[in-house]
Amino acid sequence: MSSNSPLEDVQPRVRDLLDEIVQTRRDIHRHPELGFKEKRTAELISARLASLGIPVKRLAGTGVVGLIQGGKPGKTILIRADMDALPLQEENETDYRSEVPSVMHACGHDAHVATALATARLLNDEKENLRGNVKFMFQPAEEKPGGAKPMIREGVLKSPDVDAAIGLHVWNSLPVGKVAIRPGPIMAAADEVTIKVIGKGGHGAAAYQAIDPVVIAAHLVTALQSVASREVDPLQSVVLSICSIHAGHAFNIIPPSVDLRGTVRSFDSALRQELPGRIERIVKGVTSAFGATYEFDYRMGYPPTVNDVEISALVDHCAEELVSVREVIRSEISMGGEDMSYILNEVPGCFFFLGTQNAEKGFDFPHHSPRFDIDESALPIGAEIFQAVVHRYLETTVLDAELNFGGGAESE
Repeated sequence: MSSNSPLEDVQPRVRDLLDEIVQTRRDIHRHPELGFKEKRTAELISARLASLGIPVKRLAGTGVVGLIQGGKPGKTILIRADMDALPLQEENETDYRSEVPSVMHACGHDAHVATALATARLLNDEKENLRGNVKFMFQPAEEKPGGAKPMIREGVLKSPDVDAAIGLHVWNSLPVGKVAIRPGPIMAAADEVTIKVIGKGGHGAAAYQAIDPVVIAAHLVTALQSVASREVDPLQSVVLSICSIHAGHAFNIIPPSVDLRGTVRSFDSALRQELPGRIERIVKGVTSAFGATYEFDYRMGYPPTVNDVEISALVDHCAEELVSVREVIRSEISMGGEDMSYILNEVPGCFFFLGTQNAEKGFDFPHHSPRFDIDESALPIGAEIFQAVVHRYLETTVLDAELNFGGGAESE
């Protein structure tokens, strides 16, 4: 592999698209939009696909679907890209920083759209040689409340029926030029818990006359940590984090109640169904011990994201063959959630990570940081992998035995 920029090793046809990819990504980055409000982004995508002669369909409000029909009959593979931003004020000082107050592409969805559009151009140029179809799914609201499910409900996986799906996520935990793939579970289920501790308000100087919900909430946050540490097999991954606590407004008034919100992450389906009961049992015990009551709400969010073994092997094989890819590693399991999970529940597929970290250039801030930014030279690699996987998948009737996933080195 070359020791220079990974872009030097990308095939010339893909490298020529770098300026277009970067311009598209930066345009979207300047004009971020929150979930189900991605009207400008959807119009940009629709116009770009239409200019290539690719038929466009709109689903779930702002969702966009494009279909390339190959010159020969065959299977259909879907490429998915999410396109929403986050409610965050950008702190980067770049000429492409967000122009929308308190909204920012801090997770790389702008890069996902730009990469998928470049892939559409590449594959459309050679559609007569494709044995099958390529469907492009530009999805709203991945960050919440989720756009994959309504797009599936409205038929994104139909007409023609999708046989397999692939998607990528730029990843600032991974050096630029590396690719991380994992068969089986790769990202966790993401559920939400809301708790109201109901006590009795009073004067801060006469706490004995009140039932202080702030003290009870403090005990509750500590007690809930025992769910992961003492009630779950340590070989099963569970995270329970209380991320929001709201109580009172005055320095000398004990409020009547406290609101807590948190997230629960897990992989095992049976355990996931048990967790609400285990959590509520602790809430009931702690609040009753202090003479308080509670309200409890538990909402199941995205299911675990689970990669198909054979499709993961195919992506691994294609990435290994590209000289632009510095290294293919076995991805760690992430406790983050992804609504690509709904697609992979319906059809076999692979969701993989593309390294975009470059500390020398300052591109090493984590996802969801107001300083998040990426090394854009990685994006043509994503398009190159997509292109290779599409060709290999459509040309293969039955996946070769040699593609049984060997993995590569475990990520550190």
